[in-house]
Amino acid sequence: MSDSVSQPPARFRVGGDLEIHRLGFGAMRITGKGVWGPPPDHEAALRLLRRLPELGVDFIDTADSYGPDVSEQLICEALHPYDGLVIATKGGLVRAGPDQWSPDGRPDYLIAQARKSLRKLGVERIDLWQLHRIDPKVPRDEQFGAIRQLLDEGLVRHAGLSEVGVEDIEAARRVFPVATVQNRYNLADRASEHVLEHCERLGIGFIPWYPLAAGSLARPGSVLDAVARRHGASGGQIALAWLLRRSPVMLPIPGTASMEHLEQNMGAASIRLSDEDFAAIERAAR
Repeated sequence: MSDSVSQPPARFRVGGDLEIHRLGFGAMRITGKGVWGPPPDHEAALRLLRRLPELGVDFIDTADSYGPDVSEQLICEALHPYDGLVIATKGGLVRAGPDQWSPDGRPDYLIAQARKSLRKLGVERIDLWQLHRIDPKVPRDEQFGAIRQLLDEGLVRHAGLSEVGVEDIEAARRVFPVATVQNRYNLADRASEHVLEHCERLGIGFIPWYPLAAGSLARPGSVLDAVARRHGASGGQIALAWLLRRSPVMLPIPGTASMEHLEQNMGAASIRLSDEDFAAIERAAR
């Protein structure tokens, strides 16, 4: 058996000029239950965030709706002025309570929320602002126009989309440069495979949310379990290593409120899957 390894680069340039490590952190779970309100342990959340740069993480993804506002405020308290860190946030979802989400794509609302994120994060320009969902009640070109305005006014450096198809991406690209796409994607859910391939062709960063889900692939005795045992790693670490190997535009952002899980997740960046490991996991996943 060959031990050949052909890993994609460890870094990626968002929008062609904003360089980050490809394994980042998703800051949704540092809030309260149901992504609502403050975390149960404020100081523990700050310690977790301050550990990120020590582990080499320089890309943090959040949203104004996480809390709402709580995640952005915690990031600011823990890490401002963000020396060497890229903070991405999202707008376009409103919250009525725990685990309740609904889109609001009115241009005035999107612009107001982006301005509020600037204040919450304590910055004059957001590195990456993403439309959390396209609101079906508002013409999408109006939503894209609001993003164009944020870019033109210098409030946002780069902009992206979330939970979109190829046709949405192309419609948006007629209005503004799409730097990232954030869709659900993991070993157990490959529905956005064609979107990933489109992003790869265009050099658009692909941020897979819910990246650790592996379904039946994580069961004892599975291919994923066997590869994990060979590497002395967890199944979650191998799932992340597989994502990093899957495409050079892949930017996983595993989230957690646990310091132990954070350190374990970030250990995936050092795992080098052989061609045979990758192919075996790919066959099992498909």
